[in-house]
Amino acid sequence: MTFLHKILRKDTLTSDANLLVVEAPEIAKKCKPGQFIILRIAERGERIPLSLAGYDSKKGTITTIFLATGKTTQELASMNEGDFIANVAGPLGTPSDINHFGHVVLCGGGLGIAPLYPIAKALKNMGNMITVIIGARSKNLLFYEDKLKSVSDQLYVTTDDGTKGKKGFVSNQLQDLLACEKIDRVVAIGPAIMMKSIADATRPYGVRTVVSLNSIMVDGTGMCGACRVEVGGETKFTCVDGPEFDAHLVDFDLLMKRLNTYLPEEKRAKELYNKTSMGAH
Repeated sequence: MTFLHKILRKDTLTSDANLLVVEAPEIAKKCKPGQFIILRIAERGERIPLSLAGYDSKKGTITTIFLATGKTTQELASMNEGDFIANVAGPLGTPSDINHFGHVVLCGGGLGIAPLYPIAKALKNMGNMITVIIGARSKNLLFYEDKLKSVSDQLYVTTDDGTKGKKGFVSNQLQDLLACEKIDRVVAIGPAIMMKSIADATRPYGVRTVVSLNSIMVDGTGMCGACRVEVGGETKFTCVDGPEFDAHLVDFDLLMKRLNTYLPEEKRAKELYNKTSMGAH
């Protein structure tokens, strides 16, 4: 673990998605696609796992994109360029399987679009044909479209409300492709219900499908046990055994139940933070 990481760049991508480029040279030179970091804003702050949306070993920087939905992420979103983050640990987690597979389709939903970029870039560099499908509730919640277009052969956009691209879900676009194209591998990152739909879509075709379950992580080091998932009938820890798993072996129903475990505590922490912040002004 290293200390005092400077925020070099901050961008607001959507109404609730923020991008940070952080100075972290020792981490940047070891990062691989599919991994994540643990961040702590201050010495007494909460430790939160965040996906890596990019990294540059030459510049010594890492990029993360997050939603300002909870107490700590709201506090992080209030920070500015030039501010310092107390601790950043990483890279953590098992890296993505990067090889030459043939035609790879990468599906990203919501915040899951963020970690898709380094994976798509690495797979493209291995000579794969890359198709990317990204989706969000509405066009104003989409981001990274240009970056993903730069590392893909085909890019499809879907929105729930039809304000951009195909109206519907990422899984609908994937089903269209499965019906007419040979696909060798699918990678999906996003809400649990989206990844479950992707798994259901590819199962009849026998297409190897990988999902990243990073949204269930809490501690991020295998100590708290909150990220337990059932994969192929065995208990796995998402943060140390994953975050990527065979989608056809994941018990998504159990996963979605576990995702709701700490909602009351998260709500109380957010309400207390907002109340305290309002009192400070």
